[in-house]
Amino acid sequence: MYDIGTRQRALTLLRSGAKNAAVARTLNIPPGTIGSWKHADRAKRGECPGRVDRPLCPRCDGRELDEAAYAYLLGLYLGDGHISHPRQHRVPSLRITLDDAWPGVQQEAMTAVRTVFPDNTASWARKTGCRDAKVHSKHLVCLFPQHGPGKKHERAIVLEPWQREIVDAHPWPFVRGLIHSDGSRVVNWTEKTIGGRRKRYEYPRYFFTNTSDDIARLYTDTLDRVGVAWRSRLRATGAHDVSVARRDAVALLDAHVGPKH
Repeated sequence: MYDIGTRQRALTLLRSGAKNAAVARTLNIPPGTIGSWKHADRAKRGECPGRVDRPLCPRCDGRELDEAAYAYLLGLYLGDGHISHPRQHRVPSLRITLDDAWPGVQQEAMTAVRTVFPDNTASWARKTGCRDAKVHSKHLVCLFPQHGPGKKHERAIVLEPWQREIVDAHPWPFVRGLIHSDGSRVVNWTEKTIGGRRKRYEYPRYFFTNTSDDIARLYTDTLDRVGVAWRSRLRATGAHDVSVARRDAVALLDAHVGPKH
């Protein structure tokens, strides 16, 4: 459908760094065609992704893993993450849904994704009121073996021994990831009458809410490990509400987590 000159012009633009979508608009050619030309050209020159210089996996290939970034990303994944089923897509994709109310958390999440998957392209998927930080990789299930069919609270969530070693070595990034996904820092207040005068007292506290018994236990076990006192109650819906309210415990979380931003 396209002559050699048109195809060569497209390849020249692509080799100069132009994006597929921009080339498609410039030449009025479907993006899929542009992508196919680019892939064939890179394969011909020995640059085809997956064949030469393919992304390596810390589990399969022994690539170095930033453990602190992984611990944080694991917390995010257990809270608001989802891996697509391999049968639905050629390459599995990880998506972590993040509220637009917390742009700082969104950026931290994207930084963690790019740090853990340095050889893969991470991007944003826009939704109403939120964005998905996403990345495609054949090795997602290697790094997140908790993936499986159905909802997380309907299946067992148990860390592999190598994951447990990472969380034990980097408990605070793990706690931070869990709170950034399913937690919050709020300020409660009360009034007391002292010396005939009503005074208002404010005190901060942290909440974490998750329906999975296993994920809630991972959170509280890690709090125990870092010396943070907590209380928990079970909602009528089956969700666990874990509260941290003691002044010294809140001070620890403030030092290592802080309010969402």
